[in-house]
Amino acid sequence: MAEKSSIFDMIGPVMIGPSSSHTAGVVRIGLVARRLLGAAPATARITFYNSFARTYEGHGSDRAIVAGLLGYPTDDERIRDAFSHAEAAGLAFEFQGIGNASTLHPNTVRVELTAPDGRQVEVVGQSRGGGVIGIVEVDGFPCNFTGNLFTLIIDAEDRPGSIAFIADVIAHDDCNIATMSVSRRGKHDLARQFIEMDSALRPLTLDYLRALSWVRAATYIAAL
Repeated sequence: MAEKSSIFDMIGPVMIGPSSSHTAGVVRIGLVARRLLGAAPATARITFYNSFARTYEGHGSDRAIVAGLLGYPTDDERIRDAFSHAEAAGLAFEFQGIGNASTLHPNTVRVELTAPDGRQVEVVGQSRGGGVIGIVEVDGFPCNFTGNLFTLIIDAEDRPGSIAFIADVIAHDDCNIATMSVSRRGKHDLARQFIEMDSALRPLTLDYLRALSWVRAATYIAAL
């Protein structure tokens, strides 16, 4: 069942820019991508699709995504001058637009980031109106989370009982799971769990999950 929108979603966030879809939502996609990378990015390749491809310059979506990658919130005055701030921070970025991607949401952006130490992440996000976003793909794995909740991403061996085990560990932290989705590259291959929670995990719990022999990585991002 789709998550219901509140009156606050419809009003939209406090923000800089002409449009919650083209500015605030795009800032938030950049913020999530930065957190998934786990570092300030050194390079960014940004692709706008469909209506975004036609309007990203005029509506400031280009400055908005760069601002999010710099870690700025939606109401930060520095969004207007994000390009110069990026240059000062050593962030190199490039844009492209693809206007006829019929299978994608009208307001879709793909962000490919590289950290100074060589780590990479590729994130596909949708700006759904009122500043609400959906992250629909991370590193080629389909998903659907918003960034509004605490989010745990587990890369693990595809073995029986792993999903139930992770859920039980989270339950011992008194965390309620709001949504969970799992995708894998193939049977008994790498599987990725995307888990949204209503409250934060303890650092000790994250350390425990990362120490499990069958867990390859655990990425955790706080709610926006």
